[in-house]
Amino acid sequence: MTVIINGTTGISGVAGSASTPALVGSDADSGYYINSANEPNASVNGTSVWSAASSFGFKNRIINGAMVIDQRNAGASVTPASAGSGTYTLDRWNNYATQASKYTVQQNAGSVTPPAGFTNYAGMTSSSAYSITSTDIFLFRQSIEGYNAADLAWGTANAQAVTLSFWVRSSLTGTFGGSFINADQNRSYPFTYTINSANTWEQKTITVAGDTSGTWGKTNGIGIGVYFGLGVGSTYSGTAGSWASTNYYSATGATSVVGTNGATFYITGVQLEKGSTATSFDFRSYGTEFQLCQRYYYRIQESTFSRLGVVPNTTTNREAPMFFPVTMRSAPTVTVTGSSFYLFSTGVASTGGGSSTTGATVQGCFQVSTGHAAATAGDTCAVDSSLIQASAEL
Repeated sequence: MTVIINGTTGISGVAGSASTPALVGSDADSGYYINSANEPNASVNGTSVWSAASSFGFKNRIINGAMVIDQRNAGASVTPASAGSGTYTLDRWNNYATQASKYTVQQNAGSVTPPAGFTNYAGMTSSSAYSITSTDIFLFRQSIEGYNAADLAWGTANAQAVTLSFWVRSSLTGTFGGSFINADQNRSYPFTYTINSANTWEQKTITVAGDTSGTWGKTNGIGIGVYFGLGVGSTYSGTAGSWASTNYYSATGATSVVGTNGATFYITGVQLEKGSTATSFDFRSYGTEFQLCQRYYYRIQESTFSRLGVVPNTTTNREAPMFFPVTMRSAPTVTVTGSSFYLFSTGVASTGGGSSTTGATVQGCFQVSTGHAAATAGDTCAVDSSLIQASAEL
């Protein structure tokens, strides 16, 4: 091919592919080219190593893909509850189980060395040799907010391809499965990957053509669900590699982790990006990643009287505002544990009859405590709560 540089019309003749780039050096299969989507790309020895489509902005749509943030459990082991909406473990990651006590989840379970460049991983360990039924479901999953996936245009003729990449390690080998799924759970794409060697970190890459059908959330609800199967029955398993108009959570024939007592499944470096090329992991700063997590879950443990409150018109009550550090996805469910109120006018601390919250918005709420000794309306107090949790998870 011939590359033409014209001062009026610009540069032409730069279309190509990873194996036949337009601008090359000493190697014919290493250089730069424009792909069929008119996006700049680079290749080395015939393999694409860079794509402009996934190099700017919010490249990785997965939050906490490096498994660094664990606000709820601080590294402690968790046994997922059965059914319901699942159990949130590491931040943004949810474990779903139709049967209780079949496996545990822990940040850095087993204390193995993570892949190069990573310091943490999510570790699942089977607690028994459970034979799954046709309707059983065991998952490790993340729901991506619609705002963070809207540009992929799924559900339209302009749906964009995505590439999922991750590091995985298991005591088992063979074919494993997972799925992409929409909020209505009537469009899904089962996928498979192979773990070749036991107890060895392996990187996997899966490219999926965007779905041109169905309804995919584009606001603050669920946009795309990314599921990793740990044991899924035949009712919810489908043929890998194609879109289906039903709720498949994994692929037919995938390995069941919960089927082997003591089996391990470790994962980190999970990245979902636009385009057909897996690029290097998007390491965001710890502070940035932490704030991304706080949009969905916020936790604070106060050790001193750290907030200012007031005695309202109901003089046996105490009220105190609480402001969230970031704007949350939606008005959260807030729970308060173990509050004490120190009244400045009398110098007396009291716990009252319990605390609740009211008026929650995406930016904050009021904490209300009842059953205190009567005081003068307008008096100020200080507040200490042993634990406050605000959840706006998907």
